Amino acid sequence: MALKRMDNILLVVDDLEGMKSFFIELGLVFEGQATVEGPEVGRLIGLADVRATVAMMRTPDGQGIELDKFHTPDAIRFGPVAPPVNTLGLRRIMFAVDDIDTVIAHMQAHGAELVGQMQYGDTYRLAYIRGPEGILVGLAEQLG
Repeated sequence: MALKRMDNILLVVDDLEGMKSFFIELGLVFEGQATVEGPEVGRLIGLADVRATVAMMRTPDGQGIELDKFHTPDAIRFGPVAPPVNTLGLRRIMFAVDDIDTVIAHMQAHGAELVGQMQYGDTYRLAYIRGPEGILVGLAEQLG
C-alpha cells in the first residue's frame, strides 16, 4: 500500500459564491459544480437526508479544493468565525507564490484581511491573509 498523492481537501462553506470568487482571485481554477444528494451520499459521509452543492477548484499544479454548501442538513458552526491559529484542527491552507506583495495587495482589494507577515531568514517570506468566512490562507514566497 502506498499513497499516490493528495487528491483534495474539503471546506464546508455557507457563502459558496463568495468562496469561489475568493479562490479564483487567488489563482485557482473553477472546474465546475454539482448538487449531490440521496442515500448513497448520506452513507458515504454519515449524514441523513443530504443535499449539498459541491464546487471543485484546482491549483495550477493540480491540487484540489472542494467547497461544499450544505442545504440539508444545515451546516453547523463550531466555535468562532475566525478562530486563532492555535485552535485545534485544520487551521489554514498555504500556497507558494512568486510575488507575495502583489498577491497580498490583490487579495486585499478583493476583501481579504492581512493577518501578518514575516521573513524566515533569507529563504522565505511568509504572510497570512483571512478571507470569507474566516478562512486563513498562508502565502509563501521563496527567496533567492
